[in-house]
Amino acid sequence: MTPADLADAMAALVASAAERRGVEGIAPSASDVALERPRNREHGDWASNVALRFGKQLGSNPRELAAELADGIAALDGVKRVDVAGPGFINVTLDAAAAGALAKVILDAGDTFGQGTELAGVKMNLEFVSANPTGPMHLGGARWGAVGDSLARILQAQGAEVTREYYFNDHGAQIDRFSRSLLASYLGEPTPEDGYAGGYIAEIAARVVADYPGDLAVLPRDEAQEVFRAAGVELMFGDIRQSMIDFRVDFDVYFHENSLYETGAVDHAVARLRELGHIFEADGAIWLRTTTFGDDRDRVVIRSNGEPAYIAGDLAYYLNKRERGFERNLIMLGADHHGYIGRLMATVAAFGDTPYYNLEILIGQLVNLVKDGEPVRMSKRAGNVVTMEDLIEAVGIDAARYALVRSSADSQLDVDLDLLTKRTNDNPVYYVQYAHARTQAVARNAAASGVARVVDGVEAFAPETLEHETESILLGVLQEFPRILAQASELREPHRVARYLEELAGGYHRWYDSCRVIPQGDATVEAVHRTRLWLNDAVSQVLRNGLGLLGVSAPDRM
Repeated sequence: MTPADLADAMAALVASAAERRGVEGIAPSASDVALERPRNREHGDWASNVALRFGKQLGSNPRELAAELADGIAALDGVKRVDVAGPGFINVTLDAAAAGALAKVILDAGDTFGQGTELAGVKMNLEFVSANPTGPMHLGGARWGAVGDSLARILQAQGAEVTREYYFNDHGAQIDRFSRSLLASYLGEPTPEDGYAGGYIAEIAARVVADYPGDLAVLPRDEAQEVFRAAGVELMFGDIRQSMIDFRVDFDVYFHENSLYETGAVDHAVARLRELGHIFEADGAIWLRTTTFGDDRDRVVIRSNGEPAYIAGDLAYYLNKRERGFERNLIMLGADHHGYIGRLMATVAAFGDTPYYNLEILIGQLVNLVKDGEPVRMSKRAGNVVTMEDLIEAVGIDAARYALVRSSADSQLDVDLDLLTKRTNDNPVYYVQYAHARTQAVARNAAASGVARVVDGVEAFAPETLEHETESILLGVLQEFPRILAQASELREPHRVARYLEELAGGYHRWYDSCRVIPQGDATVEAVHRTRLWLNDAVSQVLRNGLGLLGVSAPDRM
């Protein structure tokens, strides 16, 4: 019996209880029934507060309703025992066969096990990384790359149609500083006071010179700077794109900020807001009345000199996404952008949309590399910032992605390089990957010893034999996977998947130490051995599914 089956049955029992009482309008679905794994295994496999939730609506004492529901639950196939606890909690213990049946459910579902349909048909735009094209990818961008791509995979696993989008900030003062820095490097001049330093500047400048068809030295300074701006930014774009691809992050759309101004998108957005009555003019400037929607002050959109303010691009970009048909728009921003949330939500409301629904803002905190107990502060290439390539060079892509995604993105993260290079259980990515490699080794050894899941064309599966305590615990963890994925999607927290995988790996390692898949010596292969192979392979499948959602490989050997 799966959690969904149990929740369906409980919902039906509540509806029947309402009918017996003559209470109309009570027709719960499985989603209305909360099931949780009790921390104390003696309390059963599942616990529910369904009687507490519906007791008042049915005019019943929750404990009395729980007892009534318990009678119906106890009659279900696969239920071994039902207990009522406290003010009306229901604890359900499944029999071994019902619990063990999950192993076959998992293997039948294969790569799709854990997936849901909560977001089916929802068109989502997930914008992340979006680092300025003025230098190599820093650790903050790397963290958003790992978190954003993992979140996209998890949202897709719930049925969403997700577009991964990178917003290139190629408009504004930072591009001017970048181009002046390249020109200064070419001319052998000191880095401009507000410019960019680091070995990569000389690299990019040399590549611009090598690609330029003429003689840059004869160009006037302003023309030479424009050459370095156009070519240098394009080269930096290419480097960033390749860095992301190498990090297993493939964006569907690379959107250029500059296009908003070149195509008239800013004027289009201002015109739309003017039609909606939210634009006014004062002191020669064009303003958006965001205070109407909770902002602390109104915002200048077009300055008195005719130049667009920074918010103009935000307005145009949001409207562009909505006109491309994206119902839900998620943007991942760094901690220094926290102050933007209020004004962005006000602009959403100004367009007639719903803040925090049509637009969500996820804020991420800083990342530090630590080696020998001390922060790593300098990069070989970037000079004053540690880059994504520094992290990958130190620990590899798998460890880098896993380390960056296994903690909540809204908490500051210290990545311990010494820990991530260890081949021990202290290293979380090694711990999880080794569990998968161990499941594969067990499967290979089982095949060599004549233990198979199918015998003479018939599936040899006897779930009632999975009676060991470690098997009960392991099956309980496996049952949690769909709920964890749904929760990670709803809360936009991919780290929940990583932490789940560590729990599953722990349960598997303990089971491996206690239960044998292969008979000892010349002992006969029995049903329990074949069924344990099903359980072993089910764990392998879930580990593989979960690691895939994090963009981390599941090795067969380590």
